[in-house]
Amino acid sequence: MPWRNALVQGILMNDTTHPASAGAPPESAVPRPSPAAQDRGGILRPALAALAALTLVTGLFYPLVVTGIAQAVFPRQAAGSLIERDGKVIGSSLIGQNFSSPGYFWGRPSATGPMPYNAAASGGSNLGPSNPALADAAKARVEALHAADPDNMAPIPADLIAASGSGLDPHISPAAALYQAARVARARGLALDQVRRLVEAHTETPPSALIGDPAVNVLELNLALDGLAPAGR
Repeated sequence: MPWRNALVQGILMNDTTHPASAGAPPESAVPRPSPAAQDRGGILRPALAALAALTLVTGLFYPLVVTGIAQAVFPRQAAGSLIERDGKVIGSSLIGQNFSSPGYFWGRPSATGPMPYNAAASGGSNLGPSNPALADAAKARVEALHAADPDNMAPIPADLIAASGSGLDPHISPAAALYQAARVARARGLALDQVRRLVEAHTETPPSALIGDPAVNVLELNLALDGLAPAGR
């Protein structure tokens, strides 16, 4: 009947303005978790798993594999290129040593402290070209070389005057070794040609000029000298 339909429509209209319904917040006003908060849990878990996996691979497995291969293929180099005499380690072919006796070849000057060739304090002097201390140090090295061999009028190779950047360089140039040959031969009572041949025998030549220059390992050369005629260090 028409009056019943009108009554039902009125009830439905009044229900939307009911105090209980009017007091409820609209759906858009209800706080919801942000997308970032919802995704945080999903991102953190794989991130931690990736961290653990990479830590194991790069921090454990990779170093062990590389060390094992090095020990198997290059055992001497992997152990530090140590040099032994009579079962005792006397040095490494990678780290220079300080020689000051006239009967030994001298290596490059070292600016490490508190002593030359200190492997625990590798570094150069850090003196700039305008620093007078750099010129004074070079002058003192030239004077020491002239005092040890006054009759040698040959030009002094630069690597006997300038310190290396690391302070640990074990090599000198063949020219620097030959410059000292006369002094060493005289101090040991050896023929000059014999000492020169020893220098040539210990000159390391790179496979290509693009890789580096010929060099002489000072420690190995001096050990070979001791095999000819021992001298005070």
